[in-house]
Amino acid sequence: MKDYLVQAELGRSGRWWVISVPDVPSAHSQARRLSDVDDTARELIALMTDLPPGSFTVHVDVMLPEDVRRDLEESAALRDQAARSQARAAQLSRHAARRLRDQGLALRDVGQALGVSFQRAKQLIDEADKLAS
Repeated sequence: MKDYLVQAELGRSGRWWVISVPDVPSAHSQARRLSDVDDTARELIALMTDLPPGSFTVHVDVMLPEDVRRDLEESAALRDQAARSQARAAQLSRHAARRLRDQGLALRDVGQALGVSFQRAKQLIDEADKLAS
């Protein structure tokens, strides 16, 4: 089964997606919505190549404006950084709860000292104990 790369780029007006198929000469079209690009491209390729629409696959490459792409890349990097920070914060909370318990504090006192319920303090200690073993 043949694969076709389909490029979808936002038109100048921002209202239409301009579609092109590099492997099919002069294969260009438009779609109103990004969700329509796959079907429109499939019909275009079938028309231009005389192939049945179900006899090939299409892969849509959405080509976003450079400034949007940069924003998305920075957003992804910040989400990754936030996930790492959150994991580190959870690790430190578990260690703090366990250290307080190891110093002899009652579970309710551990919870109150950490600003969480005693049930959450127990969960933190249990998680820390499990990871330590």
